[in-house]
Amino acid sequence: MTIRPDIALPPDAAPPPEAPAKMSPMMEQYHEIKAANPGLLLFYRMGDFYELFFDDAEIAARALGITLTKRGKHLGQDIPMCGVPVERADDYLHRLIALGHRVAVCEQTEDPAAARARKSVVRRDVVRLITPGTLTEDTLLDARANNYLLAIARARGSAGADRIGLAWIDISTGEFNVTECSTAELAATLARINPNEAIVPDALYSDTELAPTLRELAAVTPLTRDVFDSATAERRLCDYFAVATMDGLAALSRLEATAAAACVTYVDRTQLGKRPPLSPPSREAAGTTMAIDPATRANLELTRTLAGERRGSLLDAIDCTVTAAGSRLLAQRLAAPLTDAAAIARRLDAVEAFTADSGLREQIRSSLRAAPDMARALARLSLGRGGPRDLANLRDGIRAADEVLTQLGQLATPPQEIASAMAALQRPSRGLCAELGRALADDLPLLKRDGGFVREGYEPALDETRKLRDASRLVVASMQARYADDTGIKALKIRHNNVLGYFVEVSAQHGDKLMAPPLNATFIHRQTLAGQVRFTTAELGEIEAKIANAGDRALGLELEIFDRLAAMIDAAGEDLRAAAHAFALLDVATALAKLASDDNYVRPEVDESLSFAIEGGRHPVVEQALKKAGEPFIANACDLSPGPAQTNGQIWLLTGPNMAGKSTFLRQNALIALLAQVGSFVPASRARIGIVDRLFSRVGAADDLARGRSTFMVEMVETAAILNQASERALVILDEIGRGTATFDGLSIAWAAIEHLHEQNRCRSLFATHYHELTALSAKLPRLFNATVRVKEWRGEVVFLHEVLPGSADRSYGIQVAKLAGLPPSVVTRAKAVLAKLEANDRGQPKTLIDDLPLFAMTARAPAEAAPPSEAEQLIEAVKALHPDEMTPREALDALYALKAKLPQS
Repeated sequence: MTIRPDIALPPDAAPPPEAPAKMSPMMEQYHEIKAANPGLLLFYRMGDFYELFFDDAEIAARALGITLTKRGKHLGQDIPMCGVPVERADDYLHRLIALGHRVAVCEQTEDPAAARARKSVVRRDVVRLITPGTLTEDTLLDARANNYLLAIARARGSAGADRIGLAWIDISTGEFNVTECSTAELAATLARINPNEAIVPDALYSDTELAPTLRELAAVTPLTRDVFDSATAERRLCDYFAVATMDGLAALSRLEATAAAACVTYVDRTQLGKRPPLSPPSREAAGTTMAIDPATRANLELTRTLAGERRGSLLDAIDCTVTAAGSRLLAQRLAAPLTDAAAIARRLDAVEAFTADSGLREQIRSSLRAAPDMARALARLSLGRGGPRDLANLRDGIRAADEVLTQLGQLATPPQEIASAMAALQRPSRGLCAELGRALADDLPLLKRDGGFVREGYEPALDETRKLRDASRLVVASMQARYADDTGIKALKIRHNNVLGYFVEVSAQHGDKLMAPPLNATFIHRQTLAGQVRFTTAELGEIEAKIANAGDRALGLELEIFDRLAAMIDAAGEDLRAAAHAFALLDVATALAKLASDDNYVRPEVDESLSFAIEGGRHPVVEQALKKAGEPFIANACDLSPGPAQTNGQIWLLTGPNMAGKSTFLRQNALIALLAQVGSFVPASRARIGIVDRLFSRVGAADDLARGRSTFMVEMVETAAILNQASERALVILDEIGRGTATFDGLSIAWAAIEHLHEQNRCRSLFATHYHELTALSAKLPRLFNATVRVKEWRGEVVFLHEVLPGSADRSYGIQVAKLAGLPPSVVTRAKAVLAKLEANDRGQPKTLIDDLPLFAMTARAPAEAAPPSEAEQLIEAVKALHPDEMTPREALDALYALKAKLPQS
């Protein structure tokens, strides 16, 4: 994570320092611009390159892996310098922004010829401040992901009960959201939003309590206190949205308004006064989405795998969308499952409508493929960064809306969510679409400055200017033929470059002829090269001026037309954004319907109960991987619903061998619950799920060396969070709690954790363990249910059947798994012998443990002094521990000798 401190964006910047004596005019200009933009890397335009100097050059060269060179001296020292080509600048900007850097782009704002006429350095100005949270260009953005800027404001409370206000926006789409949470809820909320950049007050940035949480963010920018001034927050919001009072916006708390105002202030400054169109702030009430802490999100690999890749995540497995906007919306929903059963049902109704009619679904998906990313095209146009193709995108989007509306007309009674989308698709002006269709040419350039994007016949004045420009070029061709005839030089050519303009070029052997009378009166010598001589004429100069003027006038007229069309689009922005969201919504609904049809998902029953009954459940990611390999996934049931005479949810205690599928079973049930509340069908034959308000997962662990925490410490911190926060509506999955320490320490912790879940949290839970002694707890904990993963032994080998059944395992088959992993045979043999010895001498039987440890005993019972077993008893136990079917002849012989050695010596 990169943190950019000391940021004070214009107009907060300190005045530029006095330039040192004997500095070149160019470096004086550089220092002045750099001083006005502290804390940013300055991309300083020099011809075809952006140059960086001093510390900026060293930082950029190191980050980009480019050559660090030098340019002149400053105060007797070499000036470090590096540069990147203008035509490849976006590639380098993308890499710098990904590392958390912020960049000021400084362009030449006048023609070098004008600067030479003034006998001064070329005028330059910063035209753009680029930060990780304020990107709009397609080349810098991930099309399938939102790019959020987040503001964090805090209000101190009594007894440490601080409140946090959050506002987050995506200026590339216009989304604007606010919420309020407690300090304890902050980490989970930030993990859900996953901002690309966070802005915080200076004081919050240096707060020791929140520092660990802030360190998890991609980039943090501390700002001066005035940006987070609550007294001026409402005024700044009203000014941005051009409303007289906050009545025209959402009813925001003081903290939410403070964070929202900080967002728009930062956007205003980074965009240098240009204001992207934002939707009014949408207030997210507390408890409307499932709370999922960062560890659980990581463990369940919702949007990224533990390796940081999208491929292999749940999002990757279920994303069948055909548009970038649809993919972004699906990711948003996956990050924030709903807790309102009625809202979930509305989403499921839309999916079901498209599941039932596959023909309609595929028609709509085909039309959506042609629908462009309207929201991001709108944002670019509003900021003056759009091009002709953005205009075409909006034209094509309106056309696609008509096509989709016609297709949706096949639904006799559209579900509520689809009906809302249909209403939104009707909003954009068809007149605007027709105007764009008349104006835009078929073949469009990427940049408006290239011209040629207005259709012939649209603007008579433009057509006349183009004819004059093109006719002038024909005049040049005619002039070349005439000059060749007049001089007798058939190889004479009229050429053009940016330095000389139009010129006559002949070979060196003909140059003398043009410089001699009488031709020298017409042809004026301009340049002599190794093989050519170049001339101009008064007539050619006049034609050049006409061509240049005609070309400039044509481009100027095209740019006027572009601005006029962009203004029309800006005026219709709200309707166009509504249509863009409708496309995304329909894309998600049809994509989830396709997923359900292709992979045999069912509609879940989601209600306000505490039920959790899954029949034929499957893991959505693992099932897809096995399907590609041509292997089936073994489905399993899971029922954590409270019984008729029981209070709250059941706890399943799952035992079984390594590699049998315990972790997969745990995860699949968590993912089924999550998908159900996202509004998706689920991989099962039947599912009934009572609303889950919080999802906790402690599956797998790794150390956190940066914070000085061992693997076991990380495990305990995550377990503590679960036991302290889980309510009866939570769903908890715990895998092998206590495995990272001494056996009896770990067993004790796991034992106590189960008791706490049963008696205090009383939530629906899945608890996997290799501590088989814990299964005895079911005798005294009425809601504890023992389940095991079935295996079969065959000729000394273990076969994993992946079936979850009632009961408990008495062995973990760890040695067999170690053998499969390739441990040396001698190690495997020795491990078996040691295991046999340990099992023969094991005194801690589960029945004894359960009797000795009553529930929540305040004091430990003094252990009774056990009599040592007799030699005969030891021999009997050793024989019982043997498994002849699993032994090789050599192992059996070794065991026989070991037994003989135990006999009393006569």
